[in-house]
Amino acid sequence: MLCISSPFTDPYFNLASEEFLLKHYTDAIFLLYRNQPAIVIGKHQNALAEINLEYVRTNRIAVARRISGGGAVYHDPGNVNFAFITTGREGELVDYRKYTAPVISALWSLGLEVRMGDRHELLLNGLKISGTASHVFKHRVLHHGTLLFSARMDALSGSLRAGRSHFLDRAVHSIPSRVTNIRDHLVEKIDVKDFQAILFRHILMTMEDARPHHYSEQDLNSIQNLRDSRYSTWEWNFGYSPRYEFSKSHSSGAGKFTLHMNVEKGIIRQINIEGEFSGDAGILQEFITGTIHDPETIRTKLSEIRVGDYINGLENEDLIALMF
Repeated sequence: MLCISSPFTDPYFNLASEEFLLKHYTDAIFLLYRNQPAIVIGKHQNALAEINLEYVRTNRIAVARRISGGGAVYHDPGNVNFAFITTGREGELVDYRKYTAPVISALWSLGLEVRMGDRHELLLNGLKISGTASHVFKHRVLHHGTLLFSARMDALSGSLRAGRSHFLDRAVHSIPSRVTNIRDHLVEKIDVKDFQAILFRHILMTMEDARPHHYSEQDLNSIQNLRDSRYSTWEWNFGYSPRYEFSKSHSSGAGKFTLHMNVEKGIIRQINIEGEFSGDAGILQEFITGTIHDPETIRTKLSEIRVGDYINGLENEDLIALMF
């Protein structure tokens, strides 16, 4: 088993590295990495429905989509991420218990009584410290997960959307869980770098034929290309979201407005604005249709007009707030 402790903290690069190692290596691989602040959503999730968009943008938290299913998770430098990539036989590839067992063993060696939950999460004193997911490619499988060690809990709760009431879709929805940091349960206090090193050494000492491995220059170039062409793009992180409907109401001195949109591949296919107002919303709706459902894109689009000319009493920023 090749064991890699990645020195990189770019979430797009590290997610790309998982796909590259899955598809272009034949060896069994263990990978550890940490990321700069990011919300990592599952492959089949609606990005906008999972994140608190205002908080994420204000705090410059990246939004990244992975190739495995499951729910949204928060990453930051206090969060250690692990991945096992192996080759097996069809029908026997996905085995969460097998590939969380080495991690659980490492945590027990630190005096932490960790167990697997019903949704393949790792629990410490009944609180979630890790979410896991998997992805199969031919006869290769990626099992990966998070380990909350000293993550910022305020950012974790602030960046994830508390409710999905404005969205109607068939996307996979995250299930909220009570979480805790591993560091808070340790008798002997260590920092996250020490924790990552202990976990890495444990795998090297306990897994069969485990040995350190480093990316080659060719690997790095290939991963960077995959990062740039897919993982860092709006089309993958937001546009890949399943088709959804979005509805929201807003009251002001000008009256009550209700907006409804149909969005497919991240593009507004239909928009309807109703309410007790004067003006011609039809022209405005036609103007917005075909625009990407993204605040900055819409703000740029609306800079060409004055919304109040079409809906009396509604300003450009009011409409943008109504759309998110």
